[in-house]
Amino acid sequence: MTAGADSSTDSTRAPRPGPRPLPLYLGAAATTWLSSYASSVAWKNGSLDWKPGLSETAATLKAQFDALEAARAAAASANSTGTTAAGADPPPGSFETAMELEVRRRLDLFLSGIERYRHHPYRRAVAEPAVCWKDGSTVLLDYGSVPDARDTGPAGGGIPILVVPSLVNRGYILDLTEQRSLLRDLARRGYRPFLVEWGFPGEAERRFTLTDYVAGRLEAALEAVLAITGTRPALMGYCMGGLLTLALAQRRPRDVAALMLLATPFDFAADAPPIAASLPVSEPWLSATIDTLGWLPTDWIQALFFALDPLLVINKFLRVGRADPAAAEMADFVALEDWLNDGVPLAAPVAREALFDWYGRNTPAIGDWRIAGRTVIPEQVTVPTLAMIPARDRIVPPASARALADRLPNATRADVALGHIGMVVSAGAPKRAWTTLHTWLEETIPA
Repeated sequence: MTAGADSSTDSTRAPRPGPRPLPLYLGAAATTWLSSYASSVAWKNGSLDWKPGLSETAATLKAQFDALEAARAAAASANSTGTTAAGADPPPGSFETAMELEVRRRLDLFLSGIERYRHHPYRRAVAEPAVCWKDGSTVLLDYGSVPDARDTGPAGGGIPILVVPSLVNRGYILDLTEQRSLLRDLARRGYRPFLVEWGFPGEAERRFTLTDYVAGRLEAALEAVLAITGTRPALMGYCMGGLLTLALAQRRPRDVAALMLLATPFDFAADAPPIAASLPVSEPWLSATIDTLGWLPTDWIQALFFALDPLLVINKFLRVGRADPAAAEMADFVALEDWLNDGVPLAAPVAREALFDWYGRNTPAIGDWRIAGRTVIPEQVTVPTLAMIPARDRIVPPASARALADRLPNATRADVALGHIGMVVSAGAPKRAWTTLHTWLEETIPA
């Protein structure tokens, strides 16, 4: 089946619950717009002159408001005394009335966008790769087993590539649809991708540390690829997965042919978002809560991403509210949104390491991040490396990723004019990002 809307329709499927966490998004949208009422009086009286460059513009705007209010008051007074001239324009609406209408319009558009997403008929339906290895909740998917859309034979059987996604999102962002799939594209070009799909943490994984994932699960997955193919694979890590592959490449240098890092953070102090500064203060209660739950829930993780740019979610559903529900772009939006809402929680020990060690204390950059007792040192990873850095990344600041590229002794740095997710799945990804990846692979380890 292809990756469009499948044979099921809205009438046969329950609607999606909505973007996660829905209460946060609804509350943020309502607070953003409804708070305008409380502050409108202060706005009309002018605010503190905190940005001198806008003083003249602010004064002009205030004069326009004053004139509008004066005209409205005069018209209202004339109406009350019956002296309004025949044919005169009706009294202009007040600023508050105009604001109320705009708030209502935006809330309606926002809710319409959410409902269009919830009821859209798209469901992901792709030719699934074979599972070639499994350990606990972790499976290894062989994209060499997927038939090429152009024929009935296998898509690829050449140089293996072990692909490692983040622990907090499902790996199929790299195989979102059959038309937008970096993994299927690599297979068609003669490589043999193997995707690590972490899965939902089970009872064993809830006690895992990053050492368990790298020195345990990833090393075992690497052994499986070596046994299946008899060939050293290249490693490809996306986002958090890039840090895991960095540690794996350091531990197993003789078994790795090359390393590809896609939007991989390293210096967590470089252009850090404001929310990172609050982590040391919140560590005691947040750590206790995570330990009590046994993991960092998916909705909490989504809330942390939301804090990076609160208006991003609001604005995208406003756009959906205006969009044609039948447009192909709408199906692409739903496919991506379904993936975003299909995240998995982080095991408590891993959550503490990622939040408080990486983001709070910047342990990778200061040389204090250890896997199985060994410090992860980029200078010790000497295999050919490609570091792809999205210039428009809001999740991993480009400066954070560049810091890693600068410390790798055999690295090629490629800056791409896309965002964190856009580099792997947007309409511009094949031309702007995938081509760079393919060219480097052909020059480094030809298929």
